Amino acid sequence: MSRTSTEKTVVRSAALVRRAVNGPAMGARWSATFFAPVGFDDSRLAAALAAAIEEVEAQMSSWRSTSDLARLNRAPIGVWVDLPAGLFEVLEAALTIGRQSDGAFDVGVGDLVGAFGFGGGSHTPDAARIAATIGRPSFEPPKTLELDRTNRRARRLAPMTVDLSGIAKGYGVDRMAAVMGDFAVASFLVGIDGEMRAGGRKPDGSAWAVGQERPDRGARDLLGVIELTQAAVATSGTYRHVAEIGGRTVSHTMDPATGRPLEGDLAQVTVVAESCMLADAWATALLVARLDAGLALARRRGLTAFLVDTAGRSHTVSADA
Repeated sequence: MSRTSTEKTVVRSAALVRRAVNGPAMGARWSATFFAPVGFDDSRLAAALAAAIEEVEAQMSSWRSTSDLARLNRAPIGVWVDLPAGLFEVLEAALTIGRQSDGAFDVGVGDLVGAFGFGGGSHTPDAARIAATIGRPSFEPPKTLELDRTNRRARRLAPMTVDLSGIAKGYGVDRMAAVMGDFAVASFLVGIDGEMRAGGRKPDGSAWAVGQERPDRGARDLLGVIELTQAAVATSGTYRHVAEIGGRTVSHTMDPATGRPLEGDLAQVTVVAESCMLADAWATALLVARLDAGLALARRRGLTAFLVDTAGRSHTVSADA
């Protein structure tokens, strides 16, 4: 007697086992939870995931003096620098989102990041150089960062330090998802710190659940749960990564408009998108844009976003609305 399609699905699902691997990445941890057949070699997959993340760090790290990003930042003004494919893709996406967000997202804030004690390098720019970054987006004429897609290269046209901390981690998660595909793993949840991407559904048909943290510096409580299927999620906030400067607690997120750490009316922004690179960058952009402008921007760009203001109130924009 032949099995029904439902019975066949149950048989296939029963052969899949839930597994998990993890390791260090970008100052945090990477993780992968997935379903695979009995006998699947977890160690090979874990090694491939670690290698993919190492490749991203080797290209985009602000902390490594040997990274391709550091090489770009050290190059003389006006000199073209050949780039690996991954870094070029991220820079191209960053400049596009910079334009689409009216400058709220800007990778040209590396000098500000360093000046306020968050950067990976030892260089601390003087006040004049910090002031020079204000009102000069990295994507607008006179451009400070120019890309040449044909030859896959970039050059800085004015003194600036490119910082990809608002987008590189998301790209790293996307690279992890690609590795899962290489290993024919269709049901997975991969992530670096709080940036996550889901592939498929669980064998029982349910979506992957990702907890949304309440923006509270003193505790780690759950604000809600986001269900993902073939999508990614990323969160940016002003409450977790901070520093004490002049007796004040300041956020690691820089405001390109003021040249200082962000002081706005939003505590946290979570974005769901088709890729984690886009979710990561847009979460930062909406946070910097502040509540009213961020809500309008999310609607205009067709984003799904969850914004929590500094009073603890939640605001939601749905791409389906």
